[in-house]
Amino acid sequence: MKQPELGKKITELRNAKGLTQEDLVEKCNLSVRTIQRIEAGEVTPRSYTVKMIMEALDYDISIIADDDEGFIESLINGLKKFLLLEVDLSKSSDFLIRQLNLAWIFGILYFMIGFLEAAAEYYRAEENLMIAGNFVYVTIKIAVLITYIFFQRGFVLIGGLFQNYLLKIVSFILIFGNVIVIGYDIVSIFYEAVEREFIIGAEALTFGGIGIIYGISLYRLNKSLGDAARYAGIFEFIAAGFFLTVVLGFVGLIILIPAELLEIIVLYKAVEIIRSKSKTQTQTDS
Repeated sequence: MKQPELGKKITELRNAKGLTQEDLVEKCNLSVRTIQRIEAGEVTPRSYTVKMIMEALDYDISIIADDDEGFIESLINGLKKFLLLEVDLSKSSDFLIRQLNLAWIFGILYFMIGFLEAAAEYYRAEENLMIAGNFVYVTIKIAVLITYIFFQRGFVLIGGLFQNYLLKIVSFILIFGNVIVIGYDIVSIFYEAVEREFIIGAEALTFGGIGIIYGISLYRLNKSLGDAARYAGIFEFIAAGFFLTVVLGFVGLIILIPAELLEIIVLYKAVEIIRSKSKTQTQTDS
């Protein structure tokens, strides 16, 4: 929201709460003159100042921020929020726990659906057949994508919580990569412009390279989340090595089985740590 609309909105919110300009000054540590000039529309405050004022007035700043965004910018910001790339880590522990619980639950679903996907891919590659037809194949692929996105969202969040920004970035790349790969798998049913064997080889090399970085980033969580993170990283690293050979990529898929189970444990352990810290903080405050 731009001036003078912003100043009018602040005045409206302040009056609705029955606050004087002096009262607002005490709540957000600004000078009376600054508040007067902002409300009069004479100056455009920095985003930090706007956030501070809106928090003092108990108003969700995202509402006025959305008013200023174009469609593309709004779409990008919405995607960032959904993928937990820009999460306020000061949010309540209930929010963080809820997101991580969703992640490990969807991780279990992803793990189970993965066996169906493996069967579908085997029949398609080796027998040139669609398991139970195109509709079932597409349904399986969409289910895999949805569950994988929610699964990896948990690691994007963990990356931020434990300041493991490599994990945060790589998890986002994996989500984006799987959207492309599964999108291709579905489209290629109806239109196959490139030999599928070539695409599978390219996928193995790409995810092999990313998998090595992913394994390292998981391993780095061992100080915060223990042996589950350490061994998950090791298994991911080994699996990635087999993917890079292309011909032994199927071995990598087998090694990913324990890796994914350990990653589910990592997410669950993160929930327990946050819950424990929250409980300790509550006891300290009381």
